[in-house]
This record gives sequence, C-alpha cells and structure tokens, in this order.
Amino acid sequence: MGTLYYGDARYPIRIEDRALAHLKIVILTKLRRNESFALSWEKKPADGSGRGTVWIHPALSFHFEFSGSKEPEINMAWLEKMSESANRTLGLRIDDEPREGEADPAAARAGV
Repeated sequence: MGTLYYGDARYPIRIEDRALAHLKIVILTKLRRNESFALSWEKKPADGSGRGTVWIHPALSFHFEFSGSKEPEINMAWLEKMSESANRTLGLRIDDEPREGEADPAAARAGV
C-alpha cells in the first residue's frame, strides 16, 4: 500500500502501489502541462470507507511513497482510462484496473 502526500500532507491518501504507479504518471503528465484538475478516490473498507476529492494544482508539492521496491508493469488501458478521466469535468478517478486490451464498458455502451 502506497501513500500520496499532497500539499501540506495533513491527510495522506493511501493507494495501492500498482494504482499509485499509474496515478503518478497521469498526475506528472498533467502538471508538466501546467494543468489543474480534481482527483477523486474511494477509501477501502479497511481504511474506514468513504470517498475524497482534492484539487491538484502545479503550485503544490507532491510526494509519492511506495511500499514495494519493484516498479510495476504499466497497463496502458488503465493509464488511458485515467488520463481520459483527468480531462473530464469531474476529474481523475481511481477506478478498478481493466484487463489489458479490455474495452471501456461506458465507451462500448455509447458505441465508441
């Protein structure tokens, strides 16, 4: 289980290492473009349940901390799904990982 420390780090965001690795790529790409956006997640029942949202802005600091030492293999379908959500009004969401090559169910229903 990894942790994302954002801004003053009063509220660390606990995220599984694999999801955090993908999230890191999307966040750093958006910030490199000087783009702000919302990040939303759901807490796992072990962390007390609930959900949260933060506004990501290039002027605030980040620290990505992974509990494992091995870089995970990147799932391009998940990375694309996260990147697309980061460009939408509701912002970046941490959803379940799709299998590589799996179509986005919402896109399939819309005929995309």
